[in-house]
Amino acid sequence: MKAGFNKRLLVVWLVLSAITLVYLWVGSIDPARSLRPSAVVTVSAIVMALIKVRIVFREFMEVRHAPVLLCRLADGWVLLMAVCLLGSYFVGMAVR
Repeated sequence: MKAGFNKRLLVVWLVLSAITLVYLWVGSIDPARSLRPSAVVTVSAIVMALIKVRIVFREFMEVRHAPVLLCRLADGWVLLMAVCLLGSYFVGMAVR
């Protein structure tokens, strides 16, 4: 097995790093520096995490080259997690 420079993985790593930096920036935009939950920050953190999970599935777990059924199941899992996480967050806000 040849271990060489893979330009695609470098680009993927840079994208994942950029998403992490954007998350850190979004988390620090609260001007009041209060400890109150912010729906925008929470939803954006969940969405960015799910985007990162999908990228990791595709690029580092080699789902990109897998059969179509496995690709759809991985995408379905990400979508299910999005519905569960966002749904439970908004239901919790409504109940509170």
